[in-house]
Amino acid sequence: MSDPLGIRTARRRYVTVCALFWLPLGLTIAPLVLLFTERGMPLTAIAGFLAAHSLTAAALELPTGGLSDVIGRRTVLAAAGLCNLTAFTCLALGASPWLLTAGMALVGAGRAPSSGPAESWYVDTVQAHAGPDAELRTGLARGGSATSAALAVGTLIGGSLPWLLGLGPDLGARLSAATSGLVLPLSTPLLLGAVVEAGFVAYVLSALREPPRRPARLTHILRDVPATVVSGLRLGGDAVVRRVLLSAAATGVALATIELLSPGRAADLTGAAESGAVLFAALACVGFLCSSLGSQLAPLAARLTGGSERAALTGLTTSALGLAALAVTALSHSPASMVLAATGFGLVYLGFGIANPNQKDLLHRRVTSTARATALSVQSLALQLTAAAAGLAVGALPTGPLPWLLGSTALLAGAALWAPRHMGQGAPPTANDTHSSCNVRTGSGEPSTSFSRF
Repeated sequence: MSDPLGIRTARRRYVTVCALFWLPLGLTIAPLVLLFTERGMPLTAIAGFLAAHSLTAAALELPTGGLSDVIGRRTVLAAAGLCNLTAFTCLALGASPWLLTAGMALVGAGRAPSSGPAESWYVDTVQAHAGPDAELRTGLARGGSATSAALAVGTLIGGSLPWLLGLGPDLGARLSAATSGLVLPLSTPLLLGAVVEAGFVAYVLSALREPPRRPARLTHILRDVPATVVSGLRLGGDAVVRRVLLSAAATGVALATIELLSPGRAADLTGAAESGAVLFAALACVGFLCSSLGSQLAPLAARLTGGSERAALTGLTTSALGLAALAVTALSHSPASMVLAATGFGLVYLGFGIANPNQKDLLHRRVTSTARATALSVQSLALQLTAAAAGLAVGALPTGPLPWLLGSTALLAGAALWAPRHMGQGAPPTANDTHSSCNVRTGSGEPSTSFSRF
C-alpha cells in the first residue's frame, strides 16, 4: 500500500464498519419471525424462509471470500451492504411468500461476505504500515466488541420500537392504515435497518482505502476466484490453521445447542411463551454484551496467560463451563436455577469473546493477504456446517441436561486443541515463509504470541 493509513485510523474505521454492518442485523432479531406471522405466513413457510437464508449464506461463503481476495475488500463489502439494504426493504414491505423468500436469500447473500473482507482490510492495512509482525489482537478485539455491542443495541431497539409505536394514540395502527397495511409496526425496525445499510455502503466506499489492483476482467475473476477457493480449502494442512478450524466447528456445536434450546428453556423457567420470549431477548442482549466484554479482555487474557494459544484455551474452557451450568439448570425450575442459567449464558459468550480474537490473531499470522478473506470464510463455513448438523442431533436428543452436555463436551474438545502439549517450539513464521500452493505460512514453529457465530 503506497500510502497506508495509520494504525489508529485503520482500527477506528474497522470498528466503525463492524458496528454499521451488524447493527441492522441486530434490529431484525426480535421482530422478524413475528413479522412473518403477522403477514399470515404458516410455520412451514417461515421455516422455508430461514432455510433460504442459511443455504444462500453457505453456498456463497467461500466464493465471496475468494472474490474479496481477487477484486478487493471494499467492493465486496459495499455489495454486501446493497444486498442487505434490498433485503430489509423486501422483508419490511413484502407480503407474498416469494418476495419474502427472495428477501431472506438476499440477507444470506449479504451475510456471506461478512466473515472476511473488513477484517482482511484491517490486517492488510496494519501490516502495510507496521510489517508482518504488527500487533493485531487489539484491533480484532475491538472489532469483535463493536460487533457484539451493535447486536445488543440492535436487539433492544428492534424489540422495543414496535411496542413503542403501540403506546399513546396507537401510532402503529395509524401507520398501517395510512399505508394500506404495507408498513406494520413490526416492519419499522427493518426499514430502520435499511437506512443504516445505506450509511454503511457510503462509509465503506469513502473510508476503506485500498492499494490499486490490476483491472479485474471477467476472465481473470472466473480463473482466480476458483483457484483462491481451492487454496482456501487446503489451509487445513497447516497445524495451527487446522486447530482454528476445528475450534470453530466446536463453537458451532455449542451455538446450535444454545439457539435451539434457550427459547424453550426460557419459556419453561417463566411458565409462559410470551414471558419466555421476553426473557430470551434479555438473555440474548446480555450474551452480546458479555461477548463484547470478552473481546475487550482478549489482549489482556493473552498477556496474562502467555499468548494467544493459551488465551484461546481459557476462553473456550470458560464457555464450556457456562454450558455445563446450563445443563444443571435443566434439572430444576427453581429461582436459583434462573440465576445459574443467566450466569451460564453470560459465561458462554464471555468465553467466546476472549477466544475469538486470539484465534484470529493466530490465523492471520499463518496466511498471506492473497488468501486472508478466503481463510476467514473457511473458518465461518466450518462453524455454520457443524452448527447445522449439531442442530439436527440436539433436536433428536431427549430433553434434559444431555443436549447441553453435548455442546459443553464439544467446547472442551476444542479447548484441548490449544493445550500446552500441542504447542510446538521454534521461531515464529515470517512473512516470506509461505507455501505457494495454499498461501499458508509454514515456519518451523508456532506463530508469535507477543503481542472471534459473530
